[in-house]
Amino acid sequence: MTETPEGVVLNVRAQPRSSKAGIDGLYGDAVRVRIRCAPVDGKANKELVETLADEFGIAKSAVVFKSGETSKQKRLLLRGVTANAAMQRLNLGKML
Repeated sequence: MTETPEGVVLNVRAQPRSSKAGIDGLYGDAVRVRIRCAPVDGKANKELVETLADEFGIAKSAVVFKSGETSKQKRLLLRGVTANAAMQRLNLGKML
């Protein structure tokens, strides 16, 4: 997780075809996000953006891909979110 003037850049490990959507703790240096959709026609990325936006209480337009749109390992910018707020929201303070 890296804080920038725009917000926080989050390393994400996408877990497609999961039985339920949501954040599922850490995976190495990334946050694992489970998504129900298969990675076909951008549906999984769309659900990933929706899941993160819901989790952080921000608009879907505030979640921007920095890299990894076609990979399980992704970097996403969450505009308007601080690193401290992200850690509290994800309960990462207890995990780190």
